[in-house]
Amino acid sequence: MRVATWNVNSLKARLERVIGWLELAEPDILLMQETKLTDEAAPLMAFSMAGYELAHHGEGRWNGVAIASRVGLADVSLGFEGTGPDAEGARFLAATCAGIRIVSVYAPNGRALDTPFYAAKLDWYDRLIGWLATTSQPSDDLILGGDLNIAPADLDVYDPAAYVGSTHTSAPERERFGRLLKWGLVDAYRLHHPEPGRFTWWDYRAGHFHKGLGMRIDHLMVTRSLATRCVGAEIDRNARKGKLPSDHAPLFIDLA
Repeated sequence: MRVATWNVNSLKARLERVIGWLELAEPDILLMQETKLTDEAAPLMAFSMAGYELAHHGEGRWNGVAIASRVGLADVSLGFEGTGPDAEGARFLAATCAGIRIVSVYAPNGRALDTPFYAAKLDWYDRLIGWLATTSQPSDDLILGGDLNIAPADLDVYDPAAYVGSTHTSAPERERFGRLLKWGLVDAYRLHHPEPGRFTWWDYRAGHFHKGLGMRIDHLMVTRSLATRCVGAEIDRNARKGKLPSDHAPLFIDLA
C-alpha cells in the first residue's frame, strides 16, 4: 500500500497536476492540504474518474484538507470534535481506509514568534495531541500526515542559522512534534532517510527550489505497527517542477 501527502496549494489550480500525479505514482491513499475550496466545490467527479473516493473539509479561500482513497473511505470525521471546523478553520480530517485510521492535517503557520498567530499554533497542537490521546491508542493502525509546518530538527532546514528566531524551528514547536513521537508515532520518512538536505517545501521566490533552499515540514507519522511494515519513503521533487507547481512536493511511504 502506498500512502502519500501533498500540500497542493489550491486544488482548483492544481487539479490537473494532482490527477496526473495519481496516475503516475499510483498511491492508494492521498492526503491533501490547503485545497482552498468549499465542500460544495470539491472535485468529486474528477477523483471518481481516476478511481478514488474523496472526502473533503474546506471553507473556501483558505485552508482545506482532503483524503482521496481507492481502498475504501469510511467513518469520516471533521475537526477535532468530529462534527465541524476547529478553532483554526478547516485543518483536520480523519477517515478509515483499508482498516487504517488516516488523519490529514494542515497545521497553522504561526507567522512570527510572540504573536497571537504563534500562540494559536501551539494551542492547535495541544488540541491535536489531546484528540490523539483521547480517541486512539498507540497500538492502533494510524497514520497522521500532512503539512505540519514544523521542521523537527536542524537537518530538516537548509541552514539552521537562517531560522533562528523564526517559526517552524522554535523550541516550543519542536517540543509539540516530539510529544507526537512520545505518544507513539514514528516519523516514517526518517526510517529510510537519516541524511540532511531532504525537503518538501521551497519558497517560490528567488529560485529557492533550484538552489536547494528548503525545509522538510510535510510529514507522514505512523504508529509502530505500521512502522514495521514501512519498506520505503520518498519525496517526489519532480512534482515541484514544471508549470504552476505547488510550493510543496508530495511525500509518500510504502507499506508491505
